Amino acid sequence: MRKIELLVPAGSLEVLKTAVVYGANAVYIGGEAFGLRAKARNFTIDEMKQGVKFAHDRGVKVYVTANIFAHNEDLEPVRDYFEELRNVRMDALIISDPGVFQIAREVLPSVDVHISTQANNTNYGTYRFWYGLGAKRVVAARELSLEEIRRIRREIPEDMDIECFIHGAMCISYSGRCLLSNYFTGRDANQGECTHPCRWNYAVVEETRPGEYLPVEETERGTFIFNSKDLCMIEYVPELIEAGIDSFKIEGRMKTALYVAAVARTYRKAIDDYQKGIDVYRANMEWYKEEIGKCTTREFTTGFYFGKPGADSQIYGESTYHKNYTYLGTAGETDGRGFCLIEQKNKFSVGETIEIMKPDGRNVEAAVEGIQDMEGNAQDSAPHARQMVYVKLSERPEPYDILRRSEL
Repeated sequence: MRKIELLVPAGSLEVLKTAVVYGANAVYIGGEAFGLRAKARNFTIDEMKQGVKFAHDRGVKVYVTANIFAHNEDLEPVRDYFEELRNVRMDALIISDPGVFQIAREVLPSVDVHISTQANNTNYGTYRFWYGLGAKRVVAARELSLEEIRRIRREIPEDMDIECFIHGAMCISYSGRCLLSNYFTGRDANQGECTHPCRWNYAVVEETRPGEYLPVEETERGTFIFNSKDLCMIEYVPELIEAGIDSFKIEGRMKTALYVAAVARTYRKAIDDYQKGIDVYRANMEWYKEEIGKCTTREFTTGFYFGKPGADSQIYGESTYHKNYTYLGTAGETDGRGFCLIEQKNKFSVGETIEIMKPDGRNVEAAVEGIQDMEGNAQDSAPHARQMVYVKLSERPEPYDILRRSEL
């Protein structure tokens, strides 16, 4: 059996640490330029160094995205940026543009290069092409079926990795190449500024009647004609492994630490359970589905893995996510008084019952017994986002435990 990597996104240093603690074998991050998630917080060079050290100390790899489609004016800044990355010691760069690839090989020849899904990697000839140029890994286009991936595995060198998305948002555009964003708003999705027009509600205008908008209605809320369900392959881990995939990639560099922790922990357990035995994996299926359902979710699909998606892969009535749990904060150290320090993310109050989510898979109920500000003054609640507060719970949390509240 090939060794399976669980690759988890991180949009900030806080989320990187969460991904590492909750089961990632590798994380992928973006710097402040040249990645495809410009609206994520992203990493300064100093934060990258801190994140790489944290990950490497725990045996986890870090990959840095530089997967824009570069224009002429981007090429020299890309070279300067890669010069800055020399001392970061990341494990790989994720690149889609051949010009950027060439600069990476010149400036950072000892760093592995992974070819982004943006590069339309749909056949084994493409994989061989990039391998011949020195790429270590290719990220499969989302449009591939498991049968096509199995064929690619048979036709490429044994030491070349296949990486595939197995969970997260699906793009309406081919391999993420969205033109609508640029057309409507002037923000180029292929430069990292996608406005997600696939989630918008649309109407029809008849050519000779400008200004008369004819609603396209599936429900009273309208119809979202580009609105794909999210990918979820938690029920098909054996099929993914048997297809020869080396890296299971979770989408979501703009997601919260709670989302990343919940998804990473669930897939970590599913992969580990399968490697213990198929019966162990099947016996825990309801737990996996229940835990995935506790994330901020939309309806799910298996994408292209079992053939081209049909009409049931779209969501027609709404574009919103369903939030079953609210993220309250991540536990820090607990002091001698029994208070732990957290950066509060959403309001909670003394007397509430919350849940402590642990990296090992346990969920522990706890009552909020006390809240204090940084000066030790008692508070009835923690109402201000990003406020640092001390919290006393009926059950003692460990550092990096996630505090969350059920909204079900």
